Amino acid sequence: MSACVPARADSARTKHVHQPHSPPPHGPRRFRVAGADFSAAIAVFLIALPLSLGIALATGAPLQAGLVAAAVGGIVAGRIGGCPLQVSGPAAGLTVVTADLIQHYGWRTTCAITVLAGIAQLGLGCLRVARSALAVSPAIVHGMLAGIGVTIAVAQLHIVLGGTPQSAVPDNLVALPAQLANLHPADLAVSVLTLTLLLLWPRVPGRAGQVLGKLPAALIAVAGATAVAALTELRLPKVDLPSWSSHALASLPDGPVLGLLAAVLTTTLVCSVQSLLGAVAVDKLVAARPALTGRVKRSDLDRELLGQGAANIFSGSLGGLPIAGVAVRSSANVAAGAVSRNSTMLHGVLVVIAALLMVPALELIPLASLAALVMAVGLKMVSLNHIRTVTRHREVLVYAVTICGVVFLGVLEGVALGIAVAVGVALHRLSRTRITHDDTEGVHYVHVRGQLTFLAVPRLSRVLHQVPHGADAVVELDGSFMDHAAYETLQDWQKTHTAQGGSVDITGRRPGTRISEPAEEDGCRCRPWTPWRNHQCERPSKAPPPGTDGQAATDGSPEGNLGTATGPNTPGARHTRDTGDAKDRRDGTGTTGARGAPGAPDGPTAHELARGISAFHRNTGPLMRRELARLAREGQQPSQLFLTCADSRVVTSMITSSGPGDLFVVRNVGNFVPLPGEESGDDSVAAAIEYAVDVLKVRSITVCGHSGCGAMQALLGAEHGGARTPLQRWLRHGVPSLERALPDVDMDANAQERERDQEQGHEQGHESGRARPRLAGRGAADTAERLCLANVVQQLEHLRAHDSVARALDAGDLELHGMYFHVGEAQSYLLSEDAEGGVFELVRETNLTA
Repeated sequence: MSACVPARADSARTKHVHQPHSPPPHGPRRFRVAGADFSAAIAVFLIALPLSLGIALATGAPLQAGLVAAAVGGIVAGRIGGCPLQVSGPAAGLTVVTADLIQHYGWRTTCAITVLAGIAQLGLGCLRVARSALAVSPAIVHGMLAGIGVTIAVAQLHIVLGGTPQSAVPDNLVALPAQLANLHPADLAVSVLTLTLLLLWPRVPGRAGQVLGKLPAALIAVAGATAVAALTELRLPKVDLPSWSSHALASLPDGPVLGLLAAVLTTTLVCSVQSLLGAVAVDKLVAARPALTGRVKRSDLDRELLGQGAANIFSGSLGGLPIAGVAVRSSANVAAGAVSRNSTMLHGVLVVIAALLMVPALELIPLASLAALVMAVGLKMVSLNHIRTVTRHREVLVYAVTICGVVFLGVLEGVALGIAVAVGVALHRLSRTRITHDDTEGVHYVHVRGQLTFLAVPRLSRVLHQVPHGADAVVELDGSFMDHAAYETLQDWQKTHTAQGGSVDITGRRPGTRISEPAEEDGCRCRPWTPWRNHQCERPSKAPPPGTDGQAATDGSPEGNLGTATGPNTPGARHTRDTGDAKDRRDGTGTTGARGAPGAPDGPTAHELARGISAFHRNTGPLMRRELARLAREGQQPSQLFLTCADSRVVTSMITSSGPGDLFVVRNVGNFVPLPGEESGDDSVAAAIEYAVDVLKVRSITVCGHSGCGAMQALLGAEHGGARTPLQRWLRHGVPSLERALPDVDMDANAQERERDQEQGHEQGHESGRARPRLAGRGAADTAERLCLANVVQQLEHLRAHDSVARALDAGDLELHGMYFHVGEAQSYLLSEDAEGGVFELVRETNLTA
């Protein structure tokens, strides 16, 4: 045994030993509830109370079962679960499943099935398979919930009209005309009042709406309908809570074994998937809200599954409904500012108190009001946002089949159908590859759109052999996967076509997608947007082994890097920016490298330039030719004027993900915008602004500064009086920025210059005592960075002094933006002028595919 083991054991054992001369240890910690948790618990309780009764009514279970499930979900799942702020209880997504179980097996056996489902959830939690549940397609989950919502709404509509729902959706639809002919006015009036309050309460305008909006709309709707029914003495069915002494508990399951197993599987599936997806959603809600004093941990999905299993065991044993995470209550808990699991547990305690002490008040609630509330919840489960999402991702078929299966067959059958269709759609997409051939100006383009598998090899081979011998060919791969069969087909055809005197260029949307022979030992090893070397390719003393970084795998394996090597006679390549087609080729292109381009001029600088041009002609040019031809025909129509520094480290197309025709760029030393009349014979900046605004009709102008700006450093140390070089004359346009950033610094030469400028009327727009621009979340790193930020704000003021800009701003046709690019962090900040002096906010990453 290692000698360090006892030391660790001793240190662990003595970690909490009371040290001499130190204060005595404190007693056991008291249970404390933060004020935010207490207020959140009350808000969740007010929502949970009517919904729990309504869901119990919709399932046909005893109404106390809803209260039992709400209390157990809050206390047990809240204490054990892995998502601290998720609120569990009877969920609308379980309504159809539970109603079907009660219809077939009775209430006591349903409670036993709930217990068995909880045990199954405990087993799944111990196996740590919670993440696997997230592999189910969102289209299936949304379709399942939407189908359950439709089933709930159709069934509750009968109660709203004063009737009794049937057990299946088709039966309810068939019975609906007769129900409409024999509706009960009192039930309908209470239901309409409930839905009206539910819809209008969150929309109360003004300051009164802000105050009243803190009360849950569900509580107000049910309470308002109950008060009106009591005052008008309407005769209609109301909540009936039998004595707790006669409350039905679970019994041994009674029924066919296969049927019971299917029931347990269905309950486990729906409870688990809904709870796990709810936990993930709660994490997103917590991350989106402002910083809190108490840090909330991310969800532990396996522990959440254990907590849900324990809660279902307790709920089923005590005669409660099945339990799952509830989105409405969880989002209300997060929005109310809860900071720990204490809010969830306290809400469960409040439900227990209400179930024991508020029975007379609860029995005044009309059943029609609860039915209207649950019907509204069911309709909300058919989300238009989800429909748009599945439509955008071409999964409408999966979504629609799942809905129809759940509505007409059942939850388990509907989910199974959805999974089967999702698998079929995936296989269809994998095998469906579009391969086209086009001849443009003597260059033959073979465009492959989709995944290249062995199923597409016959079509690929047929199209490739349509390319004439000795012709120039470009193969464009528009996909993310290629199997071994397709790889060998492409490689064999490339070798044959090249041997017959033709040329082949294989490009792809992913950076570095290329199939070719190994490079020379001293060839360029650079790839697009890999660690940059100032356009100086490293030339190793000998070639690295195949498959290492920077060298293509040469064993013919499709898993090798297909884009890092070229043939020995390939023109040298440089890092290039692939903007591709205007719509979807803006993420880089593969480049290759070798020594020099044929016919390159002498000298290292000319040699580098020729190599870069050669790489463009070979790699990016073929991809850009159609788009550039269109721009040549139609002319430029940029939407933005981008004014930035001439610093070589600021690559405008890269940091803005833009391409040809997108930006009208003006670059100068220090990104200055001289005031009108101060150009000293150089009107280039003013001319570019006038042309962009009046001729090109740009919609926005962005002034972009950057960190480590040499012009700002020169401005800080420059003498602005006396004789001037061209650089010194240009830097005088930054004097107002210097005064904005450092208003308290005494600079003799600058003071003289400012007095001279004031006499000449050049001190336009400068005001003393203004707040300094700053970065959000941190202070300026040094004086130079403070000056960079102030310079952006000052140049925006100078822009407003130009007549063309002022006219466009007054007409509402133009916007001005400030931007700061931190070179070392590769992060951009946009100016928000709401705060005093202006604050540069970090641009966050967003999901552009959602």
